Amino acid sequence: MKKVAIIMGSDSDLPVVEKAIDVLTEFNIPHEVHVYSAHRTPMQAVAFAEDAAVKGFGVIIAAAGKAAHLAGVLAAHTTLPVIGIPVKSSALDGMDALLSTVQMPPGVPVATVGIDGAQNAAILAIQILATEDSALPAQLKQYRTKAMNKVLEKNAAIEARFND
Repeated sequence: MKKVAIIMGSDSDLPVVEKAIDVLTEFNIPHEVHVYSAHRTPMQAVAFAEDAAVKGFGVIIAAAGKAAHLAGVLAAHTTLPVIGIPVKSSALDGMDALLSTVQMPPGVPVATVGIDGAQNAAILAIQILATEDSALPAQLKQYRTKAMNKVLEKNAAIEARFND
C-alpha cells in the first residue's frame, strides 16, 4: 500500500493535523508527518515533493496557515495528488489560507478541503488510494455507516426529548 505524507508548515499546525493522523491510523494507512515551510525551508519542501513518489507515497496532504503556499509549492514539484488544508491561524480567520491554497494556476492543481478540514483531507487521501487498493472502499463504506449511525442515535435522543 502506498503511504500518505502529511506536511505542515509549522508545528503549530499539529492540533489540526492530528485529526488527519487519527483517521489514517484508524484505516491502517502508512503515513509520515513532517514540518517543512514553503518560505523558511523551501529547498527541503521541494526535495521532499520531488522524491515522494519514488519513496512510496501516493498522496501528499499539506497543512498551512496565513500565506499557505505550502500545498502549491509541493504540487509544483510532484505529480502526486496534493490535498491542501488551510489552517485558521491569523487575524483573517483562515480565509487568507483558504484563498492561498485554493487559487492555484492552471496546470498545478491542489485539492483543497475546508479551513481546518484535516479529517476530510485524510478521507480524500484514502479515497484516492482506494483506486488502487481493493480493501479500502469497503472500509470507507463502513466508516460512513458508523458516522450515519452516530447521527441517527443523536436524532433518536433529540426526538425522545422533544417530541411526543
